[in-house]
Amino acid sequence: MGITKAELFSEKKNRLASMFKVLAHPARLAILQYIINQKACICNDLVEELGLAQATISQHLKELKNSGLIKGSIEGKSVCYCIDDTVWNEFAQEFGLFFAQSIQNNECC
Repeated sequence: MGITKAELFSEKKNRLASMFKVLAHPARLAILQYIINQKACICNDLVEELGLAQATISQHLKELKNSGLIKGSIEGKSVCYCIDDTVWNEFAQEFGLFFAQSIQNNECC
């Protein structure tokens, strides 16, 4: 696996790349969409809802939690997750700024 040389880029560019990366898997998007649609914390089994293996869902929940997009608690066998609205709004703002940039298309391609 090659080295990304992240140190060549600004902290802001590295952070934005990390934000894109955490959303770059359809399972993570499905998990986030499910949580959003519930309009509440989820404490039920995502395996039944999404049809993915428990290990797969656990790995994706871990990535989402590490990014800060979701927060959760574990009490015995009960695991509850919800969207962290502060981080969600940060993602939305950063993506909005990135995609709001004007581009010049001089019909060169």
